[in-house]
Order: sequence, then C-alpha cells, then structure tokens
Amino acid sequence: MSKKILVVDDNDDLRAEIRDFLDTYEIFEASSGEAALAILRRANDISLVILDVMMTGISGLDVLSEIKGKDPKVGVIILTGHSSKDVAIEALKLRADDYIEKPINIERFHEAVERMMAIHNGEPEISSLDIKGKMLKVKNFIEANRFKKIGLNDASDLVKLSPKYLSRGFKEHMKIGFNEYKLQVKIKQAKEILLKTGYTVNQISEKLGYENAESFIRQFKKIVRNTPAQYRKINHDKKNVAKRSKLRSK
Repeated sequence: MSKKILVVDDNDDLRAEIRDFLDTYEIFEASSGEAALAILRRANDISLVILDVMMTGISGLDVLSEIKGKDPKVGVIILTGHSSKDVAIEALKLRADDYIEKPINIERFHEAVERMMAIHNGEPEISSLDIKGKMLKVKNFIEANRFKKIGLNDASDLVKLSPKYLSRGFKEHMKIGFNEYKLQVKIKQAKEILLKTGYTVNQISEKLGYENAESFIRQFKKIVRNTPAQYRKINHDKKNVAKRSKLRSK
C-alpha cells in the first residue's frame, strides 16, 4: 500500500506545515510545477499530489492537466486562495479530485487526504469486512484522526456497529481499550512534536484537539511520568550531552 504524497507549492513554510500535518506519510516536495512534473516522470508510486494553483512558472492547472493526462489514477487535491472559486471550478473540470481553500482547515484537509488515499489504495467497503477487519479500520481511524477530538460514537458510525459492541470487540482484537489506545496515539504524537518542533505546550494541546492545555498536561504526565515541558527539557539535555561527548571523543 503506497503512502507517498507529493506536495507542490512555492511557499517553503506551507510545505513544511503540510509535512507536519501528514507525518504518517512519506512526503515528497516540489517548489514549482516543473519540479513536480520531473518527479512524476521518474518511476514512482506516489498516490496523491497536493498542488497549489498559483505558482511562478508553469501553472498548477497546467500541471494538473498533465498529471491526469499521463495517469488519471493519481489523486490530485488542489490548493486555492479563499476568493478563487472560479479556479477551483476549472480545476474540477480538469479532473482534480478535490480542492482545499487557504488558509487550510486542518480537519477538512485531513478528511480529504484520508479519503483520497483510501480510494487509491483500494480499501474494501466496510460491509465486506469481518469483525477483525473492522477493528483494524477503527485502529487506523484513531491514528488518522489523532489531531481531532473523536469518540467511540464516531468510530461506531464508521464501522456500523453499536458503541458497546465496538468497545468490546476492539479490546478483544487489539488487546487494548479504545480510549486507552486513542490516548497512546495522541501522546506518541505529542512526544514527536515536543522533540521536533518549537511549538508551545498550549499550541500542541490545541493541535491535538484538547479543549485546554491542563487536560493535555494531566494526561501526558499520567502516561510519561513527566510534564510535556519536563519531557522536552530532559530529552534536549540528553541530546546536548551526547553531542558534547561526541565532540570530546574526536
């Protein structure tokens, strides 16, 4: 199953932001339409292209037209400005699969990406899955929605099971409770953000769908035994010690 996405935009900051949003995927980047087409002309198994329409050089619509002309199966999500409805309509006429307006709405963006990747990878219909398959679907749903506030009812709607039956089935087949697994996924993501970015604790809690930072800090400490700030400091200190030790050994 391919998990490769090509992000095409001449804004370095926006590409970095999208890369953070989609960190469970393998992301390729291009800062121009020409660079994007060069990547796509080489042997690849890219499933989805996220494509800005307003770039210097070859336009996003021209890139879209060439992509769909060469391989219609590749999904394309167009990025447009807030007042560019006419451009979005033109993109859909050229067989774009979806469009997202800037500034990007994270929830809408994730939904569009997950839907396109599922279509490209030929995921089976829910009704054809056995109980274990449905629990794996729920597991993937939790992971894909780690930046949102979701509950048992959302997952039960997805797989067409009652919340009670889903809760029991998930624990039986995944060997962990639904809420416990959801918390583990969020805390794992929080650790990565703490170590790889400069986001504040408030920003991270908001990014992960918490109503307030206090709830996030309390849950993080319960699992990790340190607050988010302590975890970041401890690991940064370890990294600095390792660097100094490496320099002394040279």
